[in-house]
Amino acid sequence: MAALLKSLLAASEKAANIAQLCRQEEALFSLLIEEKRGADKNKKFVQDFKTLADVLIQEVIKHDVGKEFPELQAYIRGEESNKFGNGLGETVVVQVCPSQPETAALLQKVLDRNQTAAELLAAAIHQQVVFSDPALDGVNVTVSTENMAVWIDPIDSTNQYIRGRGTVAPVNGIYPSGLHSALVLIGVYNRHSGEPVLGIINEPFFQEKLPEHRWQSRYHWGISYENINLSSLSRPVPQVPPCVVLSSNESVELQKALVPLYGEQICFASGAGYKMLCVALGFADAYVLSEGSTFKWDSCGPHAILRALGGGIANFAGALHAWRAGQHDSLPELTYNKPEEGAVGADRWANHGGVIAYMYHGHLEAIMATLAAAADVA
Repeated sequence: MAALLKSLLAASEKAANIAQLCRQEEALFSLLIEEKRGADKNKKFVQDFKTLADVLIQEVIKHDVGKEFPELQAYIRGEESNKFGNGLGETVVVQVCPSQPETAALLQKVLDRNQTAAELLAAAIHQQVVFSDPALDGVNVTVSTENMAVWIDPIDSTNQYIRGRGTVAPVNGIYPSGLHSALVLIGVYNRHSGEPVLGIINEPFFQEKLPEHRWQSRYHWGISYENINLSSLSRPVPQVPPCVVLSSNESVELQKALVPLYGEQICFASGAGYKMLCVALGFADAYVLSEGSTFKWDSCGPHAILRALGGGIANFAGALHAWRAGQHDSLPELTYNKPEEGAVGADRWANHGGVIAYMYHGHLEAIMATLAAAADVA
């Protein structure tokens, strides 16, 4: 597990490099947008875009980690299809080729024969990331990887990645929008139990270096397996007064229901993964979402980190039903190994009941008690 953690962290750093390159090179970035259609479209947005950066990052992680851990190769999955259409009407299967020139030649087909753009991306894909973190030297966890699987969200909050600004100011530590909410999310789960085991959150746009205007990344990780709980983060102290972070399009009914508990301490931010990160960092005590608009690849990595710190992510609808039935000690958490019956496309892996990410169980109980008393919350 320690070796897998190092491999995934190195892959996340390469992913961050690709995300930064695509966003910083305006001539390159303008080529990298394709609208999702049909069953792969996220119904939450009027327009939901898949970028080539998403696909490349996903395939790079699958390639690099799968090469080092062959037993996982068939169990590394992500949000994106690796089929990409270009302006010439061709569909190209994007993958990491054996050599940099071969990858560049493949990418030229996607990039409308743009050789410069293809070579820039191929160089980033085949770059050897020099990864060193002394804090990882003390991590000695022996867990078999044979029963594990991996969820990847190559760039969570794609809308902000495409359109977001890097100059948005935080409010009490939370960025309401902008590039800071665009994250690389990697989660490892047990294929049999569905429980999250290892999580990585990489912030490609954590800090801008001036005067070069180049971005620096930052990552966080957590391992939670049986009685083992380790993380790069320390458990944050609760906010006083307590604070909750929501999506800006959360229902008015839910917002009103939470006022007795949080008053004016209701914050809004973009990106499901980013809002979960805000809980892990202690900027918010909870993230509540009543809709089924997040997916397994959004929550698996953050969930493992929250568990390692003593928190978790509950199924909103399931937990509320259990609480109203008097089952206060068995509130269901999200799992990651089973698709939703009857659903198609990306919806097969949606968190259909909504989510509640929390750090302290007492906060989860307070939310449940407040929402259970609200007649307008189903």
